[in-house]
Amino acid sequence: MPALWIRNARVVDPASRRDGVGDLFARDGRIVASLPAAERKRARLVDARGLVATPGLVDIHVHFREPGQTHKETIATGSRAAAAGGFTTVVCMPNTSPPADNAGTIQYILDAVRRDSLVKVLPTGCITIGMKGEALAPIGSLKRAGVVAITDDGDCVQSNEVMRRAIEYAKMFDLPVMDHCQDRSMTESAVMNEGVMSIRLGLRGWPNAAEDLIVSRNVILSSYTEAHIHMQHVSSALSVDILRQAKAKGVRVTAEASPHHIALTDASLSTYDTNFKMNPPLRTEDDRRALIEGLKDGTLDCIATDHAPHTDYEKDKEFDYAPNGIIGLETALPVVLGVLLRENRFSLSRVVDLMTRRPAQVLGLAAGTLAAGAPADVCIFDPKEAWTYDARAGFSKSANSPWSGCRLQGRVKTTIVDGRIVFPTPAS
Repeated sequence: MPALWIRNARVVDPASRRDGVGDLFARDGRIVASLPAAERKRARLVDARGLVATPGLVDIHVHFREPGQTHKETIATGSRAAAAGGFTTVVCMPNTSPPADNAGTIQYILDAVRRDSLVKVLPTGCITIGMKGEALAPIGSLKRAGVVAITDDGDCVQSNEVMRRAIEYAKMFDLPVMDHCQDRSMTESAVMNEGVMSIRLGLRGWPNAAEDLIVSRNVILSSYTEAHIHMQHVSSALSVDILRQAKAKGVRVTAEASPHHIALTDASLSTYDTNFKMNPPLRTEDDRRALIEGLKDGTLDCIATDHAPHTDYEKDKEFDYAPNGIIGLETALPVVLGVLLRENRFSLSRVVDLMTRRPAQVLGLAAGTLAAGAPADVCIFDPKEAWTYDARAGFSKSANSPWSGCRLQGRVKTTIVDGRIVFPTPAS
């Protein structure tokens, strides 16, 4: 593989405190400070004039559906969507069929990654066997098999005692625990946020308290055990406030926000479009503003997409019966740039940090920087380019996106993994 020379880019690397026009160099899959003149002549040249070069984006919350649900997504198609969105490292959830609650299933996933993936796909394992919330999965075996965290994402552990034992064991193996915060006793048959809009639409509402209670539970358990618990896709203003107070006291909790929760509200459901149905649900403008403030002051640590593919025939049902979730890898960067950079005046460096260094830091991943010696994982994008997103023409196997047909600003031009250009691919 020849050396790589990215020339004339605005290089934004918060981990190295770099933000300015310059060049990037890579050799043997690693970032290097420079290349000798003779080697530059042979290097593969990427002219990035007028573009931004950042560390490859990192997403710690995706669903690639393999094994068992490959009619929705596969490692191959999911990784192509990730590459098209500028992501070079993603962490996939264990709610597959069968669930990833044993070393054999983790090995199956890793084999598929080695065979089919364009980007770095890291697996998580289940907290409990079958994601049933009862008996703990073999956490030590999962760690040895290669998981980077454990979670029952989609099925929050309801038993406080089971959760306590899980985080105690996970702490022994230096594994973060990621939790989908939902008190199921309060959300039975709920399909959207509880509030004025749910009353108008005649749909069963899901109160913020169902999230707030579990976030509070996790703060207490983390304080009690000193174990690291990460709160997934936070959506409630009160949850943000609870986390803010916990962090001020030094509790080992982290949290993420999704692009859709910072960009959309429950008002989007007025037409009963199931592409706006998700878990947790879109909430109010006050909640949306609280999430943005949480990202601004560091209460919320990072952005994660919760990329959740479903087929057309699954989503094309009455609202009550359609599954939760949307795809988001190809639209995450322009959506976040729109909400945080242009609407809320975050610096570009801050936005990049929330999608590179910060998520890598949450799970202790070797990603999110362009420092010399780091993997040559790079995202190059045009922050000004306007384009219309067509989910059906995208790289995911599914097309369940609320942004399909929308005009977006900011577009990925090139994605590089270990010094190799993976997007655009020869086929694209």
